[in-house]
Amino acid sequence: MDLHTDRPHPARVYNYLLGGDVYFDADKHAAEQGIRSNPHSRVPPRENRAFLRRAVRFLAAEQGIDQFLDIGTGIPSPPNVHHVAQSVHPGARVVYVDHDPIVLAHAATLLDGTGETRFLKADLLDPRAILESPEVRETLDFDRPVALLLIAVLHFVGDDQDPYALVAELLAALPPGSHLTLSHLTGDFAPEAWAAVTEIFRRQGVTMRVRTRPEVVRFFTGLDLIDPGLQVLPQWRPDTDEPPASDAAVSVYGAVARKP
Repeated sequence: MDLHTDRPHPARVYNYLLGGDVYFDADKHAAEQGIRSNPHSRVPPRENRAFLRRAVRFLAAEQGIDQFLDIGTGIPSPPNVHHVAQSVHPGARVVYVDHDPIVLAHAATLLDGTGETRFLKADLLDPRAILESPEVRETLDFDRPVALLLIAVLHFVGDDQDPYALVAELLAALPPGSHLTLSHLTGDFAPEAWAAVTEIFRRQGVTMRVRTRPEVVRFFTGLDLIDPGLQVLPQWRPDTDEPPASDAAVSVYGAVARKP
């Protein structure tokens, strides 16, 4: 199993920024460089996790969704999607998808639920392989709505890889009533800081493409955005009275939308 420990990996950098312990020197170095360029670098991962949990609870409790396809899972950081979904629907079905070997090594943490939970080693860049895999086809019922989760993953897909086509292909396979939940880094509020972070990752062989609000909205083409629409993460259905972090500190948009 080649973990590519000589260069940073987004999932491990993310884990380091969350205060986890699953990372290597290259990941720590990239994260610390990013913090020097943008002192708020620890805020987006934290807000992403909070948004994911709020969105899954909303989908399960208010939209009745009990099937979830989480692509770009990353290293487990409980409570995970199945913990939240199965707290509402004990039999909820969840398929986690990631291509990083170290995520696979920790996959057992993702498979301790009370419902049907599977892990698939596959890449977002190959939607057909995901959709046609036994893990997906045997776990999810495509005659009923499915929630597609793309949390903090598309900003690691360059324009040359046509991320909009990837999302469209995944959505085309899902039945009406399915939902897309997506979060994405933006440089709208702190362009110089995020340009510097992007350059740090580029020099180490990692694509990072922060996108503007119109570019992120485009991922939801043909879908019905759920109120309050696309927001900086803390503003999407907050569940705390604590003052939110500033837009510049968060720099991540998120939304949930329904497929008609």
